[in-house]
Amino acid sequence: MAAAIPVSDIADSGGRGATPMMAQYLGLKAEVPGALLMFRMGDFYELFLEDAAIAAGALDIALTHRGEHLGQPLPMCGVPVHSHEAYVARLVKAGHSVAIAEQTEDPAAAKKRGSKAIVNRAIVRVITPGTLTEERLLEGRRANWLLSVFPGPGEAGLAWVDISTGELWLAAVPAGTEADEIARIGPAEVLGPEGGGLGTALPRGAFDSAAAERQLAARLGVATLEGFGAFPRAALAAAGGLLRHVEATARGGTVLLKPPRLHGVGAVMAIDRATRASLELTEGASSLLAAVDLTVTAAGGRLLAGELAAPLADLEAIEARLDLVQWFAGDADLRSDVRRILRGAPDVARALGRIGAGRGSPRDLAALRDGLRAARALGAGLDSAFGGAPAALDPIRLGLEPPRDLLALLDAALVESPPPNAGDGGVIAEGHDAALDELRLLAADSRAAIAALEGQLRAETGVQSLRIRHNNVIGYHVEVAPKAADPLMAHAGFFHRQTLGNAMRFDTEALRGLASRIAQAQAHALAAEAAHIEAMREAALAEAAAIGRVADSLAALDRSAGLGELAVREGLVRPVLTDGAEFRIVAGRHPVVEAALRAKGEAFQPNDCALEGDARVWLVTGPNMGGKSTFLRQNALIAVLAQAGCFVPAAEATIGLVDRLYSRVGASDSLAEGRSTFMVEMVETAAILNGASARSLLLLDEVGRGTATWDGLALAWAILEAIHDRIGARALFASHYHELAALKGRLHGLALRTMKARQWKGDLVFLHEVGEGAAPGSFGLDVARLAGVPADVLARAGEILARLEKGEAGRGAKEALADLPLFASAPVAAPVPDALRARLAEILPDSLTPRAALDLLYELKQLAEDGG
Repeated sequence: MAAAIPVSDIADSGGRGATPMMAQYLGLKAEVPGALLMFRMGDFYELFLEDAAIAAGALDIALTHRGEHLGQPLPMCGVPVHSHEAYVARLVKAGHSVAIAEQTEDPAAAKKRGSKAIVNRAIVRVITPGTLTEERLLEGRRANWLLSVFPGPGEAGLAWVDISTGELWLAAVPAGTEADEIARIGPAEVLGPEGGGLGTALPRGAFDSAAAERQLAARLGVATLEGFGAFPRAALAAAGGLLRHVEATARGGTVLLKPPRLHGVGAVMAIDRATRASLELTEGASSLLAAVDLTVTAAGGRLLAGELAAPLADLEAIEARLDLVQWFAGDADLRSDVRRILRGAPDVARALGRIGAGRGSPRDLAALRDGLRAARALGAGLDSAFGGAPAALDPIRLGLEPPRDLLALLDAALVESPPPNAGDGGVIAEGHDAALDELRLLAADSRAAIAALEGQLRAETGVQSLRIRHNNVIGYHVEVAPKAADPLMAHAGFFHRQTLGNAMRFDTEALRGLASRIAQAQAHALAAEAAHIEAMREAALAEAAAIGRVADSLAALDRSAGLGELAVREGLVRPVLTDGAEFRIVAGRHPVVEAALRAKGEAFQPNDCALEGDARVWLVTGPNMGGKSTFLRQNALIAVLAQAGCFVPAAEATIGLVDRLYSRVGASDSLAEGRSTFMVEMVETAAILNGASARSLLLLDEVGRGTATWDGLALAWAILEAIHDRIGARALFASHYHELAALKGRLHGLALRTMKARQWKGDLVFLHEVGEGAAPGSFGLDVARLAGVPADVLARAGEILARLEKGEAGRGAKEALADLPLFASAPVAAPVPDALRARLAEILPDSLTPRAALDLLYELKQLAEDGG
């Protein structure tokens, strides 16, 4: 296949030789050089040149060619207009931005300008991963954040928005912590200044804090942003880049934004990127979110995900959330009623976002109506059960109050289940508009009028097979078979229109008049419906703030009722949060592992954890597969759940607020960045040592394992000392370096704990239970045996281990290994004949009489005494 012509080559040629249509395409493409341009041509969106090759590969559709330019073929591909959203979704998911060029005039109007005139087109929207609003392009239970980052000299400004709901946040964070914040937010798209290497690059001039402040104030219809908070200049600068991108992609369209909210850095538990990956808080099928999310609405799921990603550090705010969960957990009937109503509530926030962006459908208006109905029903239900309700319910109940006039309008005007497209008609309910009802009646009566005219024409012509038909090309027409056409050809009142192989088509003055009246009635009816739809849209936008409060209240109720349901189902308890330094968990459980074991019919072994006083740092030893990593992670997850305002999987839990959570559990590398597993481990450990405070919770697993034994032991020793002596944090430190147990005598706050295991009939049995003291060994060879390592390798390893252990007690490891052949492996000893085992193998228990069994016991006892 001939190579495609790069757009740059055609641009360099000045478009010489290009057709008018291609010249128009190239002009539009120049406006969006970084996006794939979908160019509307009738019922298809076409892509050309390099865009066509990229799209064809990404979508797995045919790449064809249309003419030539500069002696080379022009590649093209296309997708149908009616299903283009599915293709756009695949392109965006593959990381591409997509520009939509629509026809901005009717083709008939273009013909009036000349036979060679082309239809005017314009780019109406640029779709990027962070600017999606369409329901089928979004994940319902996941916020679609667009994040702008402005790296300043001492602090970085952040601004992030979910275009689909209008939720807008601003923050300023210490320089160098941007990656951790990006991991917390989980944006679909990141913006940054040119040269910063932060995703989509924007001109540095876009990050203008003063201009951003003016733009936001103008959008919100206020003179100043002071009423919404004191926003740092760096955060406003980031908002400038955000607004520039939003306006550039909207191409003049409306984007609904809520007032900005300030994200206080100290208001939430700090969790760095490595810790998030280690704990799997919100991403993946085995995440904490997947294990605890019982919400029944998409908005409730999004809210819960955001709260787990950013647990609170404010005691009063945490207790308010816990009060709501406890209230719902304690009232099964109320919880059931609320969740039943919520199941029928649509995603109000995203429906409003699409309406505000001018991409709303009649079904989005119906979603607003149904959501406001649900809010009204929930408000009435809560009022009847308000006794004993916590104070935290008050703002939620207030937010449930729907805008009454809007709800009355939507109730009266909309049919119960409107069609997806306003152009299909049938959106406005019968009885809402008498004039519209008359137009519809005329259109409906047209069927009877057509049938009457058809009977009249049959009588006039004597052709009983005559039919009046309709298609989208020639409209209404009379159709007969060719052999029956002679009477019509001879009739003065019939005008021949079309001859086909199996039919001839005609027209009459009476049919033309009737067709005109039908078309006018249908057009007038659609125009009247369009006016009503626009009136409802404007009414909804006028109440956007109230609708936003309803959406927030519905999500908050869903989150609280879902967590109450979870607490009852899973036997969770309300944690006690304090301003102290306690971390005391009784019978704690790992919510994800417990659920996985339950699915297999197995039980989870709960464990206690008390990090306080003279045991605020635990050195946890024990065999691989003994449960150390699970134990570490479950305590971290309990802290996250507690400070997110959830009940926790334990019998009791008392937790002094954690300011920072660090987890160095599990091995990883970063080959793309040139980092080995050990380098990544040391970078993450350095972050812990440099960032942790006495109020932090630290989880470190097998620090130092990625290097030589003595180097690793030395590092683990020094790191454990630093955590205990300098930082003073609560910590779980798991290690196979049993030599660290010697620190117990010097570090007054160090406690020794082990994951219990026992030998049973030659096998190692893991009890997954935490006990006091240090493990007697790592049981490495036993674990290797369980894993299926060949017997000769295990025997050789046992010999080497024995020499090493003897060497450590005497000559040293190097000298102990000197006598071992470098390349020889010890042969596996042949099994010694065992008379007792041989006799046992011969026995057939089912064939023994009681007397024979007794005699056999005496025989076996004698064999055992003789040494078998």
